[in-house]
Amino acid sequence: MRATVKGNLVVAAVQGLLGGLMFWFLDIHAPVLWGVLMAFLSLLPAGSSVVWLPVAIYFMVTGSVWKGLVLVGFGVLVIGLVDNLLRPILVGKDARMPDYVVLVSTLGGMAIFGLNGFVIGPVIAAMFMAAWHIVATEENGESG
Repeated sequence: MRATVKGNLVVAAVQGLLGGLMFWFLDIHAPVLWGVLMAFLSLLPAGSSVVWLPVAIYFMVTGSVWKGLVLVGFGVLVIGLVDNLLRPILVGKDARMPDYVVLVSTLGGMAIFGLNGFVIGPVIAAMFMAAWHIVATEENGESG
């Protein structure tokens, strides 16, 4: 559970930092505020796109099409993928689970349990893997 929470907080901080840096690069007012807001919102299923997507749409509607496209591209390709790439690495390393199990259990947990699923999903997966290991070890010991 500690690995999941720590991993999620690190991913949220990285997403907020990257979003804040892009807002600073695009000369958007109060990039630190928006970066912190993105970090907090990245813990929710909708994620930090709740912040950067409306800003990108605003840019495109008001004539700053390049800024809007840059923000959408960076948001999808960098900020969005950080969650999918970094979370399994951070959580899986501490929880001693394969990356794909962490990713699937996190997404499945959030789909079933909502926001609490980002902790509950990997915990259930870890408990299943531990029980499987115990049963496999006992079976090998009895047949040998």
